[in-house]
Amino acid sequence: NEYKSYLSMSDHSLPFLPGYQFTDPTQRRFRKSHSLQFKHGYNIPQDMGVEGLTQADIDELANMQPSLTYGKAKPEPPTDFLPAHVAFDKKVLMFNAYFKQTLNESDKEYYRVRPVKIFYYLEDDSISVIEPPVLNSGMPQGKLIKRQRLPKNDQGEHWLWKNLNIGVEPVFYGKTFHIYDCDAFTREYLTSEGIEVNDSEGCPNDPYTLSRKEPLHTYVTPSNFDKLKQFLEQDRQVLRFYSVWDDRDTMFGMMRPYIVHYYRVDDTVEVREQRQPNDGHDPFPVLIGRNKIPKDRRNIPSEFPMTVMELSPSEIKEYLTERDFTVGSTVYILDRPFFLYDCDEFTRQFFLKKYGVEFQPVSVKIGDSKVVVEKVIPPYNGFGSIEDSKQNCVSLVPQPPRKDVLKMLQNDLKVLRYAVVLENPSAEDKNRRFIIYYNLARDEIQIYEPHQRNQGIVEGKFLEYSRVKKPGTSVDNPEYYTPADFAIGAVIEIFSRRFKIVDCDLFVLKYLEANAEDYPPEVLESVRKLHASKLQD
Repeated sequence: NEYKSYLSMSDHSLPFLPGYQFTDPTQRRFRKSHSLQFKHGYNIPQDMGVEGLTQADIDELANMQPSLTYGKAKPEPPTDFLPAHVAFDKKVLMFNAYFKQTLNESDKEYYRVRPVKIFYYLEDDSISVIEPPVLNSGMPQGKLIKRQRLPKNDQGEHWLWKNLNIGVEPVFYGKTFHIYDCDAFTREYLTSEGIEVNDSEGCPNDPYTLSRKEPLHTYVTPSNFDKLKQFLEQDRQVLRFYSVWDDRDTMFGMMRPYIVHYYRVDDTVEVREQRQPNDGHDPFPVLIGRNKIPKDRRNIPSEFPMTVMELSPSEIKEYLTERDFTVGSTVYILDRPFFLYDCDEFTRQFFLKKYGVEFQPVSVKIGDSKVVVEKVIPPYNGFGSIEDSKQNCVSLVPQPPRKDVLKMLQNDLKVLRYAVVLENPSAEDKNRRFIIYYNLARDEIQIYEPHQRNQGIVEGKFLEYSRVKKPGTSVDNPEYYTPADFAIGAVIEIFSRRFKIVDCDLFVLKYLEANAEDYPPEVLESVRKLHASKLQD
């Protein structure tokens, strides 16, 4: 009993380690109890007869501190650390995108749509852009951007997976890509990270690729135009016009009469020569055979090789019709100008009945002289001088208007000077004085305002030299001011300003007396009275 009490004391004081425990020398049975036994070859559980714990045992277990017996428990080791290259190994996000390549060298297309795949590697946040190669594309394809971390801006930031989504347009090295789709793993990964993935978009079609595809078989609806009906109704209906071809601008050219036939049955045109006896030309009656004539044979595509191929109906856009033939107009038939000056009675009645147009013959003289066409000078439009504007109507290359050289030589450096004031001026213009210079060589007027002290007005030119027309005259035939209108006390209107002549110099009197037959006597008398009064004063 003393030994058992010692063992019970030692259990609470000594640690449970080898060398610190004692065995019971009185123990003779070392069997382990078991709850199963074999009976007839089967495992049958048996009652161990273990009694429940008493209150003393429960209290002893509650007060027992294993740390005093076994020492402090070792902390649980942390989980193994997984680096990024192991955790995200072979985890790649894939986005479908495209970019537009501008084409400046082609006249048939402006851009091309080039689809690419953007791969984002989660292990090191690197990105690579690969364009799937297309057979016979003629463009270098494959890896556009090798795997690397792509800069996002100038602040040192890089593109991350958080910045990529459907509908986003990332910019890699100045090239803009538009993301329109992604794979299932990318969508699942972004959704697990709390990013809402946008709906997939469609990739636009490449215009050049669409143009290379063979068009679908189309069915052309036959036209309602009945050629047989046209033949039955319009057969033998020929419009005849009398014309002339003025070819005298070329070497050995001359004005020659022709007859233009327009066949309504098939819209063809024929040009036949009016042969005259003893005209010195070989008998060649047909100048242009019966055929459909293009309205503008130069209006064809620029890429058409005219040097090696002739025009076909597919290149001609528009042909001459019966509406293009009117008396008094010029029709270009294969780049030859034909002036239509008359037509036959059937043609005149046809146009009067169908279009309500009555043709009147134009008189032309066929011979050495060209076709006389009345030249009508258009009205003056207000730009430039009337003489300069008229020169544009006289010749194709306008020449300067002719000047009266004799008058310029006789009146060179001769200027008439008049002192004028404003008629009915305002309070601030009451004391203003002006000098009118009349250039006799060019019939031009200049107005100069001299300096006056304490007036607050800067001296200088009030009007540059120009021809001034009288108010109320017509625009086409204007009347200009001359010295005959500058009598002392007379009022002249220059560009809506009314001036009253109050004085003139002595040269005006001498000039008017020397040319008294060219000017009214009242003008000369007014100038004489002015200078006579000056002499009396």
